[in-house]
Amino acid sequence: MKLSIITINYNDLTGLKNTVESVINQSWKDYEHIIIDGGSKDGSCEYINDNAQYFSYFVSEPDKGIYNAMNKGIAKANGEYLLMLNAGDLLYNNQVLSKIFEKTNYTQDIIYGDVDRESKGVVFTESIFPDKLTFGFLRYGMISHQAAFFKRKLHDTVGLYDETIKYGADWHFIIKSVCKYNATYLHLNFKMAICSADGLTCNPSEFDKMFEEKTTVLRKEFPAFVDDYLALDELDRKKISNRVNYFIANFKQFVKKIIGYKKS
Repeated sequence: MKLSIITINYNDLTGLKNTVESVINQSWKDYEHIIIDGGSKDGSCEYINDNAQYFSYFVSEPDKGIYNAMNKGIAKANGEYLLMLNAGDLLYNNQVLSKIFEKTNYTQDIIYGDVDRESKGVVFTESIFPDKLTFGFLRYGMISHQAAFFKRKLHDTVGLYDETIKYGADWHFIIKSVCKYNATYLHLNFKMAICSADGLTCNPSEFDKMFEEKTTVLRKEFPAFVDDYLALDELDRKKISNRVNYFIANFKQFVKKIIGYKKS
């Protein structure tokens, strides 16, 4: 089997329905769909049971969080590639899987594309990712897991998602794969998914904690690189500060000249 699509859900019946529909409607069918529900109480369990014919595996039981649920899905996956498409996330259109897989056999560890981002059903921005994934990009940025297809075997090399990481275990897996294990990758320049921005990691009140967590992980995983990049950050800040100060000083001189002209 070419692809395993793993959907995790907890009390998001509407999002789950939309995600499942976007998978069912795909023109390309060489996939399995795995549903990991965290013991929802909003009707999700009944919906999953009523549509069991569409799923290769499903379960509804308490879990230990988002990444524990993802790991449970990986354990049941049989596909060559894995896609994490969580409740509320959608495949971009009905032909996207066909466009990716129908005529190409990939050798890369990671195939990824671009996404739109929506909140409350309204698309508000797009994310177009670079063709080259560098440490400089990945240390605080990442590709979208909703449009990233990972070889199942990559988890045998890199490991599963680190469940001790609250916000960014998917980011951690990607940066480790590329920057520590030299995973091969390919960027396909088209949109593959519409990502819901209504979750925890899109909440501005959590951003400072997310930054602190990433910094801690980077110091643990890449200690030889972090200090150099922090020094570069400081150099960039000084350059920006110098430019701003230069602009302000010149603007003040300009204002003084204007005032002087008016007085004369």
